[in-house]
Amino acid sequence: MKILMITDIHSNPDKIYSYLDNNSVDEIIITGDVTEFGPEKLFVDTLNKFSEYANVHALFGNCDPKNSNELIDESDAINIHDSISNIGDIKLIGFGGSNPTPFDTPNEYSDEFLYESLSKYSDELSSDSFTILVTHAPPLDTNADRIESGAHVGSCAVRKIIEETQPTLNVCGHVHESIGQDTIGNTVIVNPGDANTGHACIIELSQDDINNQNVNLSLIEI
Repeated sequence: MKILMITDIHSNPDKIYSYLDNNSVDEIIITGDVTEFGPEKLFVDTLNKFSEYANVHALFGNCDPKNSNELIDESDAINIHDSISNIGDIKLIGFGGSNPTPFDTPNEYSDEFLYESLSKYSDELSSDSFTILVTHAPPLDTNADRIESGAHVGSCAVRKIIEETQPTLNVCGHVHESIGQDTIGNTVIVNPGDANTGHACIIELSQDDINNQNVNLSLIEI
């Protein structure tokens, strides 16, 4: 199984479309910031275009329209915000938006709210199955949340839930310049960087990988 994971498209998906025109994937995961503050039609149209290439599992970012959750439901994508879904034997648990930023963007939540929301899925996140926690916000104090100044700006709630439940994988975004991988306990963390400049992540999994919770991924730049 080949999964394309992208984030932070910010209204410029052309490089990813070009990649998909020449490379087939089985599934696509989008972790938010599909647009740069809308408009709503572009948000839906972008998800629909990606859905022409493969099944899309999407949530919204802090810079998407305020009503993005409803817009995903109107699109051809599968809405994974505040829900559980599946890719075969892989379990997805998602939550969109971000912890507070200095910019007062449309979809920001307190870490208390994020933790309370994610805690509802503790049993699923800590199960023995291959589980992917899909968040827009990266976990705090990792290689996935460091801004240019060196400060860490990720979510302490996302980090706490990972520490407590140990999902197989956390795919995130939000901090464009913090391209990389990390681990929290046994959980692999990956932030591929912003898709609008051609960054993405390829996750390739055999059935044995899924059964044994082995993570095989590569960061790519198109």
